[in-house]
Amino acid sequence: METTTLIDGLCFGEGPRWHEGRFWFSDMHGKTVYAVSETGDLEPIVEVENRPSGLGWLPDGRLLIVSMLDRKLLCFNDGQLSEYADLSDHASFTCNDMIVDAAGRAYVGNFGFDMEAGASPSPAELVLVQPDGSISIAADELSFPNGTVITPDGKTMIIGESMGARLTAFDVNEDGTLTNRRMWAQLEGAIPDGICLDQQGGIWVASPNSHEVLHVLEGGEVTDRITIENKAYACMLGGETRNRLYIMTSVSSSNEKCVKYKTARVEYVDVEIPGAGLP
Repeated sequence: METTTLIDGLCFGEGPRWHEGRFWFSDMHGKTVYAVSETGDLEPIVEVENRPSGLGWLPDGRLLIVSMLDRKLLCFNDGQLSEYADLSDHASFTCNDMIVDAAGRAYVGNFGFDMEAGASPSPAELVLVQPDGSISIAADELSFPNGTVITPDGKTMIIGESMGARLTAFDVNEDGTLTNRRMWAQLEGAIPDGICLDQQGGIWVASPNSHEVLHVLEGGEVTDRITIENKAYACMLGGETRNRLYIMTSVSSSNEKCVKYKTARVEYVDVEIPGAGLP
């Protein structure tokens, strides 16, 4: 399958979401959250000085945005950006992707180490922010927690551990805590970054190092591969019937190179099985 470019000239696209008929994403190094129509009409939503990443919506419609460098969760509502939660006492390094569940609980991952400075990998936490504002560690000892999905029944969370080359599953309890940690799929030759879930329980996995997006079943079977010219960093099933697989691509993730060359794109390909669950 060959992809079609919807948007190009971005710095670095992250946190892709389908919400209320539009495709949303963060231009991380461009410091802006955008929404785009299916025909490619791009609207800047809000600027985030400390790099926006994961996006999610509360039940009342407010938009939550991960602010990476200062390790905060921001809230955008009625044109105003405000602090929703300070994660700096719980997240060990730069915050990254996030999922917000149907109850309004936000789960935020982080790098765990100074990747940009070339530091050795260290385990990281998945931070849970409850609707009442309380903050706790939902899971620890994760190898660079990244893209995350929740099944349609709200009972299972699956998260990509980029440095562990695996997808890890948890049971989601009534109070939002996570238990029964288990391997969902071990990946060979791939680094799971952004992920999304389909109606048959398969997961599309963006893998930047192998320049592809893989369709993976529980247990690790890869049923499809979409090869990308540039590196594929994240993906999301959207469109009116959720059959359009949007892919965030870029030559590099380096801040300096991304800002200078603006090679990042939103690409897409239509697939057979529609999206499901969250985000």
